[in-house]
Amino acid sequence: MDESSLQSQFEHDFSTSTQSVHGKNAANSPYYALHTPIVHSATYRFDTTQHLLDYMEQKTWGGGADRVEYARYGNPTIRDVEDKLALLDHGADAILFPSGMNAITTLLLTVLRAGQHLVMTDDCYSRTRQFALQWLKRFNIEVSMVPMGDYEALECAIIPQRTRFIISESPTNPFLGIVDLPRLVDIARRQQVMTMIDSTFATPINQKPLDFGIDFVVHSATKYLSGHNDILAGVLVGADQGRMRVIRDGRGILGGMIDANSAYLLSRGLKTLGIRVQQQNHTAQQVAEFLEKHPNVERVWYPGLVSHPDHAIATQQMCGFGGVISFMIRGDMATTRRFMDALRIPFIAPSLGGVESLIEQPAVMSYYDKELDERLELGMTDNLVRFAVGIEDTNDILADLAQALEQL
Repeated sequence: MDESSLQSQFEHDFSTSTQSVHGKNAANSPYYALHTPIVHSATYRFDTTQHLLDYMEQKTWGGGADRVEYARYGNPTIRDVEDKLALLDHGADAILFPSGMNAITTLLLTVLRAGQHLVMTDDCYSRTRQFALQWLKRFNIEVSMVPMGDYEALECAIIPQRTRFIISESPTNPFLGIVDLPRLVDIARRQQVMTMIDSTFATPINQKPLDFGIDFVVHSATKYLSGHNDILAGVLVGADQGRMRVIRDGRGILGGMIDANSAYLLSRGLKTLGIRVQQQNHTAQQVAEFLEKHPNVERVWYPGLVSHPDHAIATQQMCGFGGVISFMIRGDMATTRRFMDALRIPFIAPSLGGVESLIEQPAVMSYYDKELDERLELGMTDNLVRFAVGIEDTNDILADLAQALEQL
């Protein structure tokens, strides 16, 4: 897409997302409340035994019911937010979890069986990779890691009759690699394998993988979706209602139920998702272009830059490039630490996607427990920095980066 097409698509998706999260059907809102009420109840009553029997009949044989009997299986506040999230990602259904990792682990534990096989790209989130390589092995589930962007290696890694799933991220963390979604879907369909994309960095505003044929999308709702760094949450959105029903049942067994208060805060955050992401897209593009020209910066990774290896793919399937930039300071560990400490606006902290700018040096935070050789094998050099922009004034952020870099 060219710049005008991207802007047009963004405006359409922003309008759609705003309608999705604000809904105007008051008849479906308890007490005609403007905001989704927080329902505090661990258990739910039935008026008569016939009422209970009708419910159980519908739940067991009718493919679902419009209410629940116990909080581990659902909650009206949570269900309302799930409906909004399904609309945002163009999914058949969405399931909320207490964290993004819980969404991923529940999905894999529900759909995978002993003796089956999983293919994963190597630029996935460290905890996702850890769960796949260390925990799934305990259940006799084999995992193959393939280089991000190597589709020939990915297809070769598929074992006929055994490979069940391909999972990846787009954009990836921290190098912002972009999966060629149509190509991935083509491979998966020919090989009869399911697909999952962690789309946390993109948000449903910038990218909708289900529209390309991906089976499942995961978001750490802690990040952009809630947007205020005050809750933990995760969401799984699926294209097939039947598969999602199985996973919803799995959530009830495994117990990964988010609380109603967090669901409410997530619902409140969704109302400003579009305008927050629009500001973060704009600021991140400006920051990436500034950093790429600065003599004290060695290299920059951002999909909105022509220099990014996946820029062409990103422009074809994304409406915006997100709020995270990764870059390398020209110098060593000490030089990079001086740069970090000289900044005044971003907080040194993990996570991303909130209204506050956050910055981290992966070597001393996310990968501190790794030996140097392990870190370097993953590309986590001492001078690598990941910057997640917030919604502060763009010029203020640029000025802050400039003064910190000049001190080097």
